[in-house]
Amino acid sequence: MNNVVAQAILAKRMSRKSIITATSAGHHGVAVAAVCAKLSLDCTVFVGTKDILRKPSNVQLMELLGAQVKPVDGGFQEAASESTREWIEKLQTGYYLAGTAVGPHPIPTIVREFNSVNGKETRKQAMEKWGGTPDILIACVGTGCNALGLFHEFISDKNVRMIGVEGGGVGGNTGELHSASLVRGEVGVYHGAMCYLLQDGDGQITKTQSVASGLEFPGVSPELSFLKDAGRIECYTVNDQEALDAYKRLCRLEGIVPALEASHALAYLEKLCPTLPNGVKVVVNCSGSGYNDATTVLKSFQMDEI
Repeated sequence: MNNVVAQAILAKRMSRKSIITATSAGHHGVAVAAVCAKLSLDCTVFVGTKDILRKPSNVQLMELLGAQVKPVDGGFQEAASESTREWIEKLQTGYYLAGTAVGPHPIPTIVREFNSVNGKETRKQAMEKWGGTPDILIACVGTGCNALGLFHEFISDKNVRMIGVEGGGVGGNTGELHSASLVRGEVGVYHGAMCYLLQDGDGQITKTQSVASGLEFPGVSPELSFLKDAGRIECYTVNDQEALDAYKRLCRLEGIVPALEASHALAYLEKLCPTLPNGVKVVVNCSGSGYNDATTVLKSFQMDEI
């Protein structure tokens, strides 16, 4: 919502009357639809048909808020390529509101900058609570927008570890489908930017898989790619089952229903915390609500386990 509000205000300042965007998990699409309703802007949201089936309630919310939802065969990454003509026609009078930190400049910078309020607020609260910065920051990574929103404020704080957690898919073997661009990808160019990509030996984009639809993207933020090469961030994976277990665990322990995307970051605590001494201050970015993921999570467990 931080990013969406700022970009919508920018669009109004540019005298644009309509907004177009794309979404996968649906959080971004619902936020855009809500802001467009508030600011009296026409709204069109492109959603992959696979993602519509996963999150029908989010599609209903977008439509309830007045957005026109356009299905696209495939997933999020196909939306731009398969609907290019319609996008171009709408962009002649509209504004493309980016929800992710990938693609050509200035899109990654815009999204990163507007989301960086998360890191600024984290620093402020850490100073009030602990009198200093956190020791470790953890965020899930799909394209990288929420991770950068947390990390950017602390890049120059060398004492702060920053950990990005990607979707490991159904398992940990390199031959299985996953969404771990930073951990298992190779450098390439996608959507006009150089970054780590999931690609085959011929440079063709490969399929992705994750229980969290917001992590299913074959590329990642060029800025996160740079931070990985610079050794500033650590990158790991969490598989689908570990994320599902973390979702259930946070519900039971805190009464908080996290998005499946954020559950990947929460799941990594099980691996990280046993390695840490007492007193280490860890911040996990709980980047979204998971009420719409409940059906998926419940189906993954036997009823006697619930």
